[in-house]
Amino acid sequence: MIKMNLLSKMVEKNLSQRELSQLTRIRQATISAYCNNTFKMISREHLDILCKFFNCKVENLVEFVEEKVEE
Repeated sequence: MIKMNLLSKMVEKNLSQRELSQLTRIRQATISAYCNNTFKMISREHLDILCKFFNCKVENLVEFVEEKVEE
């Protein structure tokens, strides 16, 4: 499963979802989906915007987490 670590980046900068939305021009509903890991896809444009905004690499925002398979 792909997990987004956007919320931790926002906490570091003391930003609300609304503030991040206004500063990046990414819809607040989209930012909410990224924060809650309910998104179906991540826009390359959004990754670019967020990496520039937080001055970080993609791997600081997105990670792969193996899902546990029940036997």
